[in-house]
Amino acid sequence: MRLVERAGLAALHRLDPETAHGLSLRALAAGLVPLPGAVTSPRLATLLAGLDLPNPVGLAAGYDKNAEAVGPLTRAGFGFVEVGAATPLPQPGNSRPRLFRLPEDRAVINRFGFNNDGAEAIAARLARADRRVPVGLNLGANKTSEDRAADFARVLAIAGPHVDFATVNVSSPNTERLRELQGKAALAALLAGVLAARDGLARPVPVFLKIAPDLTEAELEDVAGVALASGIDGIIATNTTLARDGLKSRRRTEAGGLSGVPLFARSTRVLARLSLLTGGRLPLIGVGGIASAEDAWQKIRAGASAVQLYTAMVYGGLSLVAEITRGLDARLAREGFATVADAVGTGREDWL
Repeated sequence: MRLVERAGLAALHRLDPETAHGLSLRALAAGLVPLPGAVTSPRLATLLAGLDLPNPVGLAAGYDKNAEAVGPLTRAGFGFVEVGAATPLPQPGNSRPRLFRLPEDRAVINRFGFNNDGAEAIAARLARADRRVPVGLNLGANKTSEDRAADFARVLAIAGPHVDFATVNVSSPNTERLRELQGKAALAALLAGVLAARDGLARPVPVFLKIAPDLTEAELEDVAGVALASGIDGIIATNTTLARDGLKSRRRTEAGGLSGVPLFARSTRVLARLSLLTGGRLPLIGVGGIASAEDAWQKIRAGASAVQLYTAMVYGGLSLVAEITRGLDARLAREGFATVADAVGTGREDWL
């Protein structure tokens, strides 16, 4: 990390976390942040559900909720970018404060509650964005909706023409009863509706499912079975957790979803289990606690074809993305793998 970036992070950390979040997005959109451009190599190039990625390190949803800095983010070293979550109608989300840093734990707790400008506004920004890597949209449901399952399909119908992939997010802990849609029957019906909307697009896009890290073994088996039967294109494992094991920070008791370093082991175990349950028939995207090239390497060895990060940038800055990607390239070379795909799942047993 350069001195100027270290100073910028220190300044942001003196502000309220949500204010700092907004300022970082505005700085990106205004062109005030140095960007490395594409980070790639023959080893890093990845095919994910038909998407050609320059590298397998993506941005997780939640940072650019409203697609305000899509162009710059696609030049920040990521191999792919996910924005949102978007809901059919704009909504303010939960009351502030709703974002908390846990510096002693290198973690964050958020309870945003799908605050966003709505699918129409987000789709319009996506349509205008100058994109250098694949960009996807995280689909959500309005808190007051009478048919939340239908909301996901509605967002895809609106924004689908302007994205390269979409993610069904039924795993956020911050919208009441949303996680109930991960149940076997409810999930099957929801995914059928989303895939019908996808098939109605002029250019159908891959659809991923993002799951929680707090599922029981039986629930995880159900999710894997439904995912395989539904025809979706991959699973993102995992969203934030409600667990608070071993935290030190004074904010550890705040309500919401925990992300960052404490999530790494839990989410990676879920990833490895999913890899076993799906038997390589669906690509998996590993997310949760990635803060180094070693973390990304462990996710890939546990079964991930690609990875995503977000919280680590709160503490390591945007330059961390290129650092992790180049470190992963070096690790692949050192271990004798010609491509990322060759390494996927090679260490799964370590996490089971």
